[in-house]
Amino acid sequence: MNVDFLARCEQLMASVAVDAVAIVPSANMVYFTGLHFHLSERPTMAFITREGIAFIIPQLELTKLDHRADLKPRTFAWSDANGYQQAFQDALSALRLTGDKTLGVDGMTMRVFEWLALGQAGLKLDQTQDVGQQLLLQRAIKTPYELNALKHAILIAEEALAKTLERVHVGMTEVQIVSVLSEELQTGGSEGHSFEPIVLIGEKSALPHGNPSDRVLAQNEVLLIDFGCRKDGYPSDITRTFVMGTPSNDFRRIYEAVKEANAAARAFAKPGVTCEAVDSVARAVIEKAGFGQYFTHRTGHGLGLEVHELPNISPNNDMVLQVGMVFTIEPGIYIPNVGGVRIEDNVVITETGSESLTTFPRDLQTL
Repeated sequence: MNVDFLARCEQLMASVAVDAVAIVPSANMVYFTGLHFHLSERPTMAFITREGIAFIIPQLELTKLDHRADLKPRTFAWSDANGYQQAFQDALSALRLTGDKTLGVDGMTMRVFEWLALGQAGLKLDQTQDVGQQLLLQRAIKTPYELNALKHAILIAEEALAKTLERVHVGMTEVQIVSVLSEELQTGGSEGHSFEPIVLIGEKSALPHGNPSDRVLAQNEVLLIDFGCRKDGYPSDITRTFVMGTPSNDFRRIYEAVKEANAAARAFAKPGVTCEAVDSVARAVIEKAGFGQYFTHRTGHGLGLEVHELPNISPNNDMVLQVGMVFTIEPGIYIPNVGGVRIEDNVVITETGSESLTTFPRDLQTL
């Protein structure tokens, strides 16, 4: 991985008004250090300061730092026999984070016991600030390395979907289709699912986040597949909706409205426009078609180390899109007890507009 993690840390510290930032095992830990740790009962914490990086770390994890001379880390190790509190005290003392010093934390991932351990070690807890938004904003601008990883994950997913559709037939259950899709992803080089695949048949396709079951696919029924895979740590997230057999005229109307909304939002997205404006463009198409009440979620979400991150393509979000941001465009129509349609693409903001990283056909496909 050709990443200058210290440069990422320097960029972070230039954006926050704190003396240090503490992060626990999470996508943020991976982004700023390149290190993967389990978030467990054993606390592991990285401190990013203007002088460098330090770790509070269990002894059993120390070997992960053996080949990371690029980080030049200071370490404060602790053992199961002696506990972690002394390591917290030693780290805060050495980093001069007691007294009136301020510490930034990610309020979405730091747990209460870790926060309290900092207080017991001498940090004034009322001096902590939630800098989670700054962490996510930096991660929202993707580097060429990240874009290549995302493209690779998308390629594997699209090839697996095409091969899965060749194997789908009447009589298969949602769970069986998930199994075939998982097999094709693994054969194609996937490192794992981005999230548990969503495969829904018939009236269940009206559930935006439904769970696969033993529901059997019959002739002339809708099949919605929402899935993704990981490659080099980065995910894809794609949805397409199909029909086994002949679609009804009503279904064609719904499908075309979603397809048009997807295309309109992708065409509108560019540097300088707001997230809410992109959402509004997609929503307007569906409302004009008469299905506005059935579009029940945001138009999209950011995509990076996590499947859901910034930017959120949602109403009332005035965040301005910038070059390098990657997110989904996934309008949908969901009619209870009837069925639904979602068409989801992954796009990146370029200097002149947006580019769809996903290329799987969007025209209605019958199986």
